[in-house]
Amino acid sequence: GKNCSLLQEMDVIQKQDENCYCYVQNRTIHLQYLWSTLQIKVSSREKFRFEPIAEKNNCQNSETVFEFAACAVQILWKPETCTETFLSIKQYGEDVCFKIQPFKIEPYIVRVKREMLDGKLLFLFVAGIFLFHFANSLSRSAKFFYLSGIILGVLALLVFVLLTLKRFIPRHSTFWILMSGSCMVSLYLIYCFKENMQWLWSEHKNYLLGYFLAVGITSFAICYQHGPLTNELSINLLTWMLQLTAFVLIYFGVTIPQVAYAVIAVSLCSKGLCYPLGAACHIARKMRHHFKSKKLVFKYLTEEEYREQGESETIRALEELRSFCRSPDFPSWIAVSKLQAPHRFAAFVLGSPHVSPAEAKAHDEQYGIGSSFLEEQLFETRAQSEQDEPANSVHEEDEENANEMHTQVPFPYATELL
Repeated sequence: GKNCSLLQEMDVIQKQDENCYCYVQNRTIHLQYLWSTLQIKVSSREKFRFEPIAEKNNCQNSETVFEFAACAVQILWKPETCTETFLSIKQYGEDVCFKIQPFKIEPYIVRVKREMLDGKLLFLFVAGIFLFHFANSLSRSAKFFYLSGIILGVLALLVFVLLTLKRFIPRHSTFWILMSGSCMVSLYLIYCFKENMQWLWSEHKNYLLGYFLAVGITSFAICYQHGPLTNELSINLLTWMLQLTAFVLIYFGVTIPQVAYAVIAVSLCSKGLCYPLGAACHIARKMRHHFKSKKLVFKYLTEEEYREQGESETIRALEELRSFCRSPDFPSWIAVSKLQAPHRFAAFVLGSPHVSPAEAKAHDEQYGIGSSFLEEQLFETRAQSEQDEPANSVHEEDEENANEMHTQVPFPYATELL
């Protein structure tokens, strides 16, 4: 209103009568104030009444669910009586007004200062990002299940009790009505605890510790008796609940709502695009492997490997030749007319060896033990002759290749290969 004093940054106001104060937000958006807050401290030696003044008396004009919940809590919240209070105002939020009513004629001081980096906001934002991206893995972790059960039991005892007694509620509609009421009551109690946390901790520290210890142990015992989630539907529901909680943390972790909406949209797109991106990467790897030029790798065989391969390939080729000669498409009469020993060819087709015992004996005498030295000398002579020839004479190389094709070189197992 017109009678309220406007607060500005770095103000220090001292008064002793009843008065109201307002802080009007700057509408120009700057990203350096993304995690910036304005801290207002009111202190006095005597007790005073701190009463927030809502600009919107009815909550029907609230633009978002969060504004409606904050407005409802502010209406239900009673004025605070204390000697010192703190008020944290987000940058680019709503205009904030409050009234100070001293009980005695005693001066009080209102101090205003800016905190460029609020650790609470930054923690909420980082926690929301982390919780959203790891919601699926956390929902399948037994340790996180027990930890979340303890936290839920301590902060929202009514919700935890209602979830524990869900099996005894016959109708789903009744359960969800009770769950909605329990959530609203739990949010109101959390807000009350947050506003009076300093006073409760200083005045009733033992009671708070006893409550945390008793409720925490009881919640852990109930969660341990129930066991971690194994049903896939329950795991998915917990994952969605964690992601929704992450969105709430992201929204309250920044001072600019547009930035929060953009981060939430990017997070949703990143989750939705993980499958198309994975498929595209898989296809790209397949295509790259398909079009990648394959380098020829030459492997030199040992003498033993060469002999084994020669024997196996010779046997395979002879079997293919027998099967071809048995086929009806083979011109048998033409082949018999051109053969010098048709009886031997017929025996070969029926399964007889292609080398006679006399030929095998002559081969062993010529290429058996004792003839390997001649073979090595022959290969060394050929290698030396190839090195002595000029490398730039292409025509002479062609002639040499032609002469080598007509030259018969003795080689082990030559008869078998032919």
